[in-house]
Amino acid sequence: MDLSVVIPTLNGRDRLAACLDALAAHVPGAEVVVVNGPSTDGTTGMIRERDDVDVLVEVSTRTANVARNAGLEVATGDVVALLQYDLVVEPSWLEGLREGVETAAVVTGPTHRTLGGGMTTEESEHQRVGTREVTYFNGGNVAFRRPVLDALDGFDEYLETGGDRDLAHRLAGLDYEVDWRPEMGVRQEYSADGGVTVDDRGAEFRSLAYRLVKNYGIRPAAATGTASRAARDALTAARDVLRGDLEPTEWIGAGRDVISGVARGAADGLLARVKDRSPARNPNGIADRSDRIVARYDWR
Repeated sequence: MDLSVVIPTLNGRDRLAACLDALAAHVPGAEVVVVNGPSTDGTTGMIRERDDVDVLVEVSTRTANVARNAGLEVATGDVVALLQYDLVVEPSWLEGLREGVETAAVVTGPTHRTLGGGMTTEESEHQRVGTREVTYFNGGNVAFRRPVLDALDGFDEYLETGGDRDLAHRLAGLDYEVDWRPEMGVRQEYSADGGVTVDDRGAEFRSLAYRLVKNYGIRPAAATGTASRAARDALTAARDVLRGDLEPTEWIGAGRDVISGVARGAADGLLARVKDRSPARNPNGIADRSDRIVARYDWR
């Protein structure tokens, strides 16, 4: 197995250094591709001082799927793993990956995250959508056989969020199996820093409607998935209003964002479905553009 590990990063120099240290210790011999940018914390200088990074790619777009595709574009391995910059591989990670790709096109594993009260572990997630059995995966801990990435043309760069879930739907559409390996574990070395997460309901539901309509068309599978998610969120927000934790005007505003996000996402998803009628369902993939990379440093 010829393994490449692609690590997208943005302003995470210290966490990236820990990620690279773990790779050097537990996955020696792998080709390491870091996709940076646009960081302003000295990440580029730190990487250029190391001898365990094979390729550094600089990009100008702060979108995860653009960074992923830029890395996939230059990686040379017949198996390509994606690793999030703030996660470190565990000692058994390589063994789990190697065993997984022997029998499946895609392999993933658990992510252990440090919280205020201890550690939480993400488990395998499955969902039936229409006639498909979809297996979701963490886009920061997953490995693909190269022919799979070629068949799907990487990630859909329209999506600012949910790119890994979109890819899971497309994998299921092409009958590719996703294998879950407990040994292929990663963990978060740093606990949460108390930062504020921006909650953009419009963007979230635009992404959801886009990927469902793009992959399933105007069918009950798409409408049911979007409507059930919206209903759950509306009910949760209503409870917050009753408890006094949320102002009614905020609830109404969030509802407007959801409706406009769904409308735009559904329209764009339908257009994407028309633009790419192939099984890949990816009109915004690796082959769609050639200007992702601003600079490239290759030490192979």
